[in-house]
Amino acid sequence: MGILRCNIIASSSPILIFISSCLFGQCLGSELSFVTCGSVIKLLNIKHNVRLHSHDVRYGSGSGQQSVTGVTAVEDSNSYWSIRGTRDDLCHRGAPVKCGQTIRFTHVNTGRNLHSHYFASPLSSNQEVSAFGEEGEGDHLDEWTVQCGGSVWKREEAVRFRHRATDALLSVTGEQYGRPIQGQREVHAMSSPSQHSLWKAMEGVFMKPSDTVAFREHIHTEF
Repeated sequence: MGILRCNIIASSSPILIFISSCLFGQCLGSELSFVTCGSVIKLLNIKHNVRLHSHDVRYGSGSGQQSVTGVTAVEDSNSYWSIRGTRDDLCHRGAPVKCGQTIRFTHVNTGRNLHSHYFASPLSSNQEVSAFGEEGEGDHLDEWTVQCGGSVWKREEAVRFRHRATDALLSVTGEQYGRPIQGQREVHAMSSPSQHSLWKAMEGVFMKPSDTVAFREHIHTEF
């Protein structure tokens, strides 16, 4: 296993402050039964009860890119991801995410996209999953297709995310890191569907079309 390289960064993101206040009150779109474009959410791996997480800690092997892990902590700002479209598949703010739609997940704190490629993951030697790009812009390896059972991604539904370029599924199988991220689980991608690749939308801000103006006004007023 390669040693993880850690850089400490400070973040005072307006969107995170807004999310924090939202979680103690009523979130935008909290009554929606489906997941929407522009939402900022946490994703729970159902099998292992960990949330998809990233931070400014780089892999010491493989790609050397920013690591992606699973954490048991519920209240962790590094587990928020923004749902965005791709250059070829637009995702209009507030529109329901469709089953079969290709999207990007952008890590809110670092601005890097959920990414995969044919590097081996550090612990299990499955396909590495990392965070890549700058300010939400990376490449075609940041694209994931939502696999769900109906017409749209429902919030209570267990879904899978298939990496468009490699056809592998976002997964967790339980391997745990040591220092400096002791106890966090390895997130990787695997070719075959299983209980390890089921995810559910959890905490966050679920945007509606009518919420767009209110959201922008809040950010403008506060900052």
